[in-house]
Amino acid sequence: MAVEIERKFLVTGDGWQGHDGIRYRQGYLSVTAQCVVRVRIGGGHAYMTAKGSNTGIRRLEYEYPIPETDGNEIIDTLCDGRVVEKTRYRVPFGNFIWEVDEFHGANDRLLLAEIELENEEQPFVKPDWVGADVSEDPRYTNAMLAVHPFNNWSVR
Repeated sequence: MAVEIERKFLVTGDGWQGHDGIRYRQGYLSVTAQCVVRVRIGGGHAYMTAKGSNTGIRRLEYEYPIPETDGNEIIDTLCDGRVVEKTRYRVPFGNFIWEVDEFHGANDRLLLAEIELENEEQPFVKPDWVGADVSEDPRYTNAMLAVHPFNNWSVR
């Protein structure tokens, strides 16, 4: 069983900058409470991913490579506009690699940092450029950002 354990935070400072990023385009085929199915394209690769519902910061995740041409066609024809565009930066800090997502398009100005853990209680030190923990706020999942973009929120 493939499990993802991830904490997600708002980015409040610029100490993460100075790293090369990869531009991603993600299209969502299905967004339900039980399962999200997406296609992600970036860095010359494409993947289809199925994610289960969250239990705290843990959820099932299955990811498989697909041809990039298929990925583009799926996003363009089957995702019905449920697309997120972002640049992802991998930022070393402590014993971890933090992933900072700088969103574009309808989610422009949103910056999120993620850290993947081996278990829910694994200790880590937050960099000073990391703010509030939004791990359990469903609005900040990429799937929900595809359906309800950040720039359309009336209350943040």
